[in-house]
Amino acid sequence: MNKSVNRTQNGVKIAFTGEVKKENIVKMVENCATGQCECMSDDTKKKIQNMEVAGEDGAVELELTGDIDKEEIEAALKRSKVLNP
Repeated sequence: MNKSVNRTQNGVKIAFTGEVKKENIVKMVENCATGQCECMSDDTKKKIQNMEVAGEDGAVELELTGDIDKEEIEAALKRSKVLNP
């Protein structure tokens, strides 16, 4: 799976390509929203106003809206237990 993190006007967009299932990204977002993950600090979680998943298996996009920077999201992706079992 390839991950590409880019800064947007309203936050950060992550593009997952290759061996990626949309349901796994949705699960990751749900875990994050309900506090069941430890991939990012509480400070970072508070900055995220919205998380939106789009696309399909093989090409999934996750858009995070809020005052977050690319580096803190890249670090969180590396710690994700859904993406790195």
